[in-house]
Amino acid sequence: MSTTQTASVGGHATAGIPVLTHWIDGAERLSTSGRTASVYNPATGAVRAEVPLADQAEIDEAIASAQRGFLLWSRYSIAKRQTVMFAFRELLNSRKGELARIITAEHGKVGSDAMGEILRGQEVVELATGFPHLIKGAFSENASTGIDVYSLKQPLGVVGVISPFNFPAMVPMWFFPIAIAAGNSVILKPSEKDPSAALWLAQLWKEAGLPDGVFTVLQGDKLAVDGLLTSPIVQSISFVGSTPIAQYIYETASRHGKRVQALGGAKNHMLVLPDADLDLVADQAVNAGYGAAGERCMAISVVLAVEPVADELIEKIAERIAGLRIGDGAGVDGVEPDMGPLITGAHRDKVSSYVDIAEADGAKIVVDGRGFAVEGLEDGFFFGPTLIDEIPTTSRAYQEEIFGPVLSVVRVASYDEGLDLINSGQFGNGTAIFTNDGGAARRFQNEVQVGMIGINVPIPVPVAYHSFGGWKQSLFGDAKAYGVHGFDFFTREKAVTSRWLDPASHGGINLGFPQND
Repeated sequence: MSTTQTASVGGHATAGIPVLTHWIDGAERLSTSGRTASVYNPATGAVRAEVPLADQAEIDEAIASAQRGFLLWSRYSIAKRQTVMFAFRELLNSRKGELARIITAEHGKVGSDAMGEILRGQEVVELATGFPHLIKGAFSENASTGIDVYSLKQPLGVVGVISPFNFPAMVPMWFFPIAIAAGNSVILKPSEKDPSAALWLAQLWKEAGLPDGVFTVLQGDKLAVDGLLTSPIVQSISFVGSTPIAQYIYETASRHGKRVQALGGAKNHMLVLPDADLDLVADQAVNAGYGAAGERCMAISVVLAVEPVADELIEKIAERIAGLRIGDGAGVDGVEPDMGPLITGAHRDKVSSYVDIAEADGAKIVVDGRGFAVEGLEDGFFFGPTLIDEIPTTSRAYQEEIFGPVLSVVRVASYDEGLDLINSGQFGNGTAIFTNDGGAARRFQNEVQVGMIGINVPIPVPVAYHSFGGWKQSLFGDAKAYGVHGFDFFTREKAVTSRWLDPASHGGINLGFPQND
C-alpha cells in the first residue's frame, strides 16, 4: 500500500491531500483522467481526500481486466473457490474494526452503526461460503428410456455493482460475495462520497487469495456508471439508490441486454394501533427514524398513529429526542454520540428544505433540527432530529423520500385508514405494525402492499438466507438482493439431455419430433 495512506486506505498525496486510486488487476491504479471529486469528513466539513473520476480508457481497462479475471476464476474448482471465500470471511472478521473507522471518517455515522453495517454484510459473506449447496444442479436419471436430463448452474461473467453512499460496506456485500462465490468477476463502482471502504475490501480480497481481476474497484461518476450499463462484456448490474436513478439503471441496462436488480427509494410507515405499548413504540420510532441520521432506505419516515394515541406518543418521542447526543461519529474520549452528521452540506440543505415545505403546508414542527450545530464542529454537516405533527398527506414532505433524521406523525382514525395510506403510496420497501393483537398483525402482513414487513420490529431487514427488496417503485429488475434470489441472479442454467447408445442397438432414422417413452 502507498505510504500516503489515510485510515489504512491507499492513495497518493497531492498538495497534502491524499488522492485515492482505482483497483485494477489486483493493485492500486493511479488515474490519469484529470478529473477528481472531493471526499469530506462530514463531522468537520474538511476535505479528507480526492477521488478520481474514471475516463473511458480507465473504464475499458477495468472491464478488460475483469474479463480476464473471470476466465481464470470461473475455471477454479468449487473447493478452491470455497477456500478463498472462507479466507476472506476470516480476514473480514478479524479486521472489521479498521473498516468501521474508515466508514465513520467518510460517511459520518457513529462507530457502532458502522460496525453494525459490516456485521450485516458479513452475514451474506457467511452465506456465500456455503455456496456449493446453492449452485447445485438437478439430475433426472432415465427421464426417457436410456436418456438422462440434468441441469448445470454456471456464472454469468463480468458483473457490475453500483453502490450508494449510505452503506459503503454492507450494500456491496449484499452482492459481491455471492457473485464471486458463483464464479463471476465483479466491478464495484462505489459512491464518490465515501469510496475508501471499497479499496479496503479489494485489498482484503487480495490477501484472501482471490486472483487478480476478479474484484475491481472503478471510481467515478455517471460516465463510469454508463460505461458499465452499456458495455457488452458486463452481464448484469446490481444497484441500490434513489428511485429515479434505479429506474434509469434498470431501463438502460435492460436495453443493453443485461440482468438487473435495482433497488430504489422508500417512504416507510409504522402503523401504531391503540393497544400497542407506547414506550416500546417511542423507543423504536426514535431508533428507526434517527439511526444512521435517517440516511437509510429502511428508516421509518412516517408514524401512522391510530387515535387516540397520537398526543401521548408524540410527547414520548419528543422526550427521547431531547436526550440524544449528536456529534462526531468517531466519539470523544471513547464515548460515541447517538447520531452523527449527514454526508454532505448539500444533502443537509436538501433535508432542511423538506422541513420548510412541511411547515409551509401547515404542519406543526414539534422538534426542529434546522440550523443545528455542534460546538467545536460548526463546519460539520449536522442536522438535528426533527419531529413533525399534523403533516398533510398532500405535502411533498410526506410523499417523497427525505433521507434524513425527519420523522412525521399522521393521525388516522382506524387500522383501515392507515393501511390505505401505506398501500396508496408510490413506494413499497419496508413497513411495520406495532400492536399486541395477533389477528391484526396477521391481517396486516397479508393486506399491506410492501415487500418487507415488521411486526413490532421497526426495521425489518431480512437475514442473509432470505432476500432483501421491496415492491412498486422500490424495486426494478429481475431479483431481490442476496438469499436464494442472489444465487439465482448470478448464475444461469443449462439443461442437458444425454443418451449413451448401446453399441449393440441403434435407434435408426426418425424425422419426427423426439418423443418421451
